[in-house]
Amino acid sequence: MATVGFTLTFWAWDLIAPLASGYRDRLNLSSFQQSLLVAIPVLVGSVGRIPAGALTDRYGARLMFPLVSALTIVPVLLLIPVKDNYGLLLVVALLLGLGGTTFAIGVPLVSSWFPPGRRGFALGVFGMGTGGVALSGYFTPRIAAHGENLPFLVVALGLAVFAVLGVLFIRDHPDRQVPTSSLGSRLRQAGRLRVTWELSALYAIGFGGVVAFGVYLPTYLKTWYDLSPTDAGTKAAGFALVTVIFRPIGGRLSDRFHPAIVTAVALAVVALFAVVQAFDPPLAPLATIALLAMAAGLGAAGGSVFALVAQVTPQPQVGSVTGIVGAMGGLGGFVPPLLMGAIYSVKDSYSIGFMLLSDLALAGCVYAYGRMRTLRTTP
Repeated sequence: MATVGFTLTFWAWDLIAPLASGYRDRLNLSSFQQSLLVAIPVLVGSVGRIPAGALTDRYGARLMFPLVSALTIVPVLLLIPVKDNYGLLLVVALLLGLGGTTFAIGVPLVSSWFPPGRRGFALGVFGMGTGGVALSGYFTPRIAAHGENLPFLVVALGLAVFAVLGVLFIRDHPDRQVPTSSLGSRLRQAGRLRVTWELSALYAIGFGGVVAFGVYLPTYLKTWYDLSPTDAGTKAAGFALVTVIFRPIGGRLSDRFHPAIVTAVALAVVALFAVVQAFDPPLAPLATIALLAMAAGLGAAGGSVFALVAQVTPQPQVGSVTGIVGAMGGLGGFVPPLLMGAIYSVKDSYSIGFMLLSDLALAGCVYAYGRMRTLRTTP
């Protein structure tokens, strides 16, 4: 249930990106304006994970998951009447960010039901909900071809059905420890943990890369390789699908090996192939291989980092720490689309952006192996 809900809310969170070229043409947007439109839900969804995780610690996922899913219906439907007004679109994009907060609700729910030796794989399966981005990239433009408002109606219906099913079937663990301290106090306690910020940095690279590619890859493929919006969306969906497949693989490997070692290897793969893509290879086959290899590395890193979160964080604080780490991961996805749009506007090239990704991934690789593999797991 958590994975299904995560998938649907992620689809809603990413609704604007596959349609961004249509908004650009209709409203005559610049590259930066288009990037800002697709990046704003990422920003709000990321920051919103901090209170969402802390509220889940307090009230449980049984309440929070259906509630957030139901509330996300509002901005999804509001996208219909504001489609011709850029200012109002930005406002609704802010509200749409609510759909991105469910990650911080699902992690404490799932981790509470599994022992430490199985949490990596379980959280990896839950993390497959990021496939909502793949669903959005593939299906949203195709559904829109049958009616420009139809994607919003379909997603809203899916969210409504899940909200009802969530009330009926989601259960918090009977031994769940309910914190008695205030929200602010719990966030301060989580913020004082050094590991919170170390994990945040690694997740900002791993999951931030997934989000950044999810929202900007259709634009990149359409602009640089001159693909149609449908073809670009299809290939972006393939990228997202690979990240989804490799997330539980990263989690499963983290159950067998130290999650920090898995993270280091995954980020090394990303660093290598980001350099390859920086040289603007032809789409077939080299660029396709490079992009899919980066997708595999980023997906595996997302799974391994949260396996590490579940192992080293006290259970009553998992929601709060997850909120902060998840927020940093999402924020890691907010900056690159804006940066790529700005770089392309000035330099007419994306190479600098890929080199920066390579540098960040290499730094994360070194830190994960040099420092994080020395952390001890907690029961």
